[in-house]
Amino acid sequence: MRLDELNAPERQLWDSFPQGRTVDVRDVPASTPTEGAVVRAEVVAALLLGAGPEPGPGDRPALRLTGARITGRLDLRFAEIAVPVVLTDCRFDEAPQLRGARTRELVITGCDLPGLIADTAQIDARLVLSRCQLTGPLVLTRAQINGDLDLSDTTITAPGGEAISAVHATVGGDALCTNLTVDGGFRLSGASIDGEFALDGAALRNPGGHALDAYHVRITEDFTFHPGFSAEGRIILSGATVGAGLGFCGARLSNAGDIALEAIDVTVSRNIDLGRGLTVEGGIKLDGTRIGTELSFRDATLTLTLTHPEGTALSLRATQARETDLRTRLPIDGTVDARNAHLGTLYDAPDTWPADLRLAETRYDALANPLPAAERVRWIRRTGDGYLPQPYEQLAAAYRKLGHEDEARTVLLARQRHRRTTLAPHVRVWGYVQDAAVGYGYRPLRAGLWLLALLVCGALYFGPHPPAPLEAGKAPQFNAVFYTLDLLVPIITFGQESAFAPRDTGQWLAYTLIASGWILATTVTAGISRAISRQ
Repeated sequence: MRLDELNAPERQLWDSFPQGRTVDVRDVPASTPTEGAVVRAEVVAALLLGAGPEPGPGDRPALRLTGARITGRLDLRFAEIAVPVVLTDCRFDEAPQLRGARTRELVITGCDLPGLIADTAQIDARLVLSRCQLTGPLVLTRAQINGDLDLSDTTITAPGGEAISAVHATVGGDALCTNLTVDGGFRLSGASIDGEFALDGAALRNPGGHALDAYHVRITEDFTFHPGFSAEGRIILSGATVGAGLGFCGARLSNAGDIALEAIDVTVSRNIDLGRGLTVEGGIKLDGTRIGTELSFRDATLTLTLTHPEGTALSLRATQARETDLRTRLPIDGTVDARNAHLGTLYDAPDTWPADLRLAETRYDALANPLPAAERVRWIRRTGDGYLPQPYEQLAAAYRKLGHEDEARTVLLARQRHRRTTLAPHVRVWGYVQDAAVGYGYRPLRAGLWLLALLVCGALYFGPHPPAPLEAGKAPQFNAVFYTLDLLVPIITFGQESAFAPRDTGQWLAYTLIASGWILATTVTAGISRAISRQ
């Protein structure tokens, strides 16, 4: 390139390149009134590809340009760029092409671009694209960035397509996307970030599509969507691995009629915070996710707006956590499915229990708020799954762990009563008898009360109406109490029943006492053996 072909801004950039000085072309006089601060892309490319003047001893070449309009296509595909590139407040007519290029550092701030194509590029230090306006896609597929990736305060617009494509990209530092605005898809499935991934204050918009597709990403530190973050469309985190915490405090997720947050089989070393002001319009799916410490929905608001009437607002199937806090701001509008989950210590409150709670094969180590057993039984019965024994047994085990044996028996009695509703009518009758007699073996004192009541009835009747002796002169002295005991207790005898024969009303009362004794003995035996075998 001939020097006499350069305009004033280009010539100053050319002369400043060997020393790496910043050139603000807004202060450079234009050669013609209409030319303005124009720098041709071919001049920039020539400098970066080694056509510029040789640096002197101690010089550190760099391209630092501010305030230029860069015309033409900046084509650096598969180029080796040995100097840092810093572009500030520039405007590009065409999207820069850096596919397969290798550069030391690329810093673009406050610029307007029709897009940036840098797939398979290698950047030895950081890639900064902050405070920029992109009207086309940012392509970083399989790019390798050894430092930070900074997209803070940038707006990228590509409605109906992928605004950001960073599939299998590698970032050696942090991915800083605070206050990032994206209109279109944001896809970085399979990406690896050896630092934190911050989307605090970002706004992602892709209605009816994937607002963020972070399938199978690996993040060494925190993955945050904290206050100010909003997304319209589905967020996919399935298969992700997060080395620290995952947080959505104060965020707003919207995907009406579908899943708003899909995080299946995610592994998080610390906590997942989905509370403290989180608002979700749509469903949350955390099936199979493994959390090192706490899964929290404290003070979150979940509103289900699925198209079918029995949609799941929150799915925790097979989720594992040391602690789980389900104390949402309001009761969850929709089904909460925690089947096969291991929730550790469970925090909840009756005023935020969902209307439909699925607890089949759900395990928890403790209940932070045990509540009376009768109230907890109503918690278990908030399900559309019908009768299932395991939720009752799990709840009874939690009460036993606290030393509340009476509460545990209340739960197990409720289990038998629930089971009774599933039996045939004739079997149900025997269930009612066992319940009334001994509470299915979980209320053994009730048998003594029945025995005492029948004994009093018999003694009060036979005292003033003694039966006639079978053999006069040989019968023992009649005793109404022991005679009644002989009728009631089939396995012992005091010699009274065999010596006296009641008649009329007394005979029918004796039959009733004998039948009641056998029924009582049978139910006590069946109930206690059932209680022992199942405890």
